[in-house]
Amino acid sequence: MARMFRLTLEFDGAEFEGWQIQPSGRRTVQGELEIALARVTRERARTVGSSRTDSGVHAEGLVASVRLETALEPERLQRALNAALPEDVAVREVALAPDGFDARRDATGKLYRYSLWNAPERSPLRRRRALCLLRPLDLARIRAAAKQLVGSHDFASFQAAGSQVTSTVRTLRRLDVTGAPGDAVDFWFEGSGFLRHMVRNLSGTLIEVGSGRRDPEGMTALLAARDRKRAGPTAPAHALTLVSVSYAPCAELASC
Repeated sequence: MARMFRLTLEFDGAEFEGWQIQPSGRRTVQGELEIALARVTRERARTVGSSRTDSGVHAEGLVASVRLETALEPERLQRALNAALPEDVAVREVALAPDGFDARRDATGKLYRYSLWNAPERSPLRRRRALCLLRPLDLARIRAAAKQLVGSHDFASFQAAGSQVTSTVRTLRRLDVTGAPGDAVDFWFEGSGFLRHMVRNLSGTLIEVGSGRRDPEGMTALLAARDRKRAGPTAPAHALTLVSVSYAPCAELASC
């Protein structure tokens, strides 16, 4: 009898063309996961991911759902998958889920972290996971700008060009700035959902604010403009990490 499984994945996105399988056949997280599932279970199962991460973006807690006929229990399935997966992706947790569980549709929130190394000297150990900015940022200016972005807004100014969605209104529940100049600085974005490149575009704009190239009080006008050309550049993908995905309690339990 087929059962629904919920898988939580961690991966280094440097060598992946994002999560979703590509028509070009380029290497993706979904592709590697489905190859491993086929080896372990002898089933050709299609997975659903909570997020379509961009090329180069990392994850500490991307969630995938998959329906399998396997008799393996979650703990044994996890061990078998990690033995079959390449070294840059691992399954952190496997759990049973309700029959109708969909990792993307049922997600109620996502938490992203954009990481900066803001010190006078570069850090070779952080170069693959953080954006190196040698000149000190003014975090007070960044926090003042961030306050204007929290809440429900039309984020069209921060959407990648060419995107096709029915609405560009999103709710940003949290935008925190942690760390200090001379060390690591992180932007934390938590919301119910995000537009394509929205977090990276927000990060690029906030970096301009912290560098003194943009007025921190201008975020409200920037939102109202609904013009991508008015916002800052798209920050590089390698410094972005999907930290976690949240679900309603019932969606996390096989018994609900």
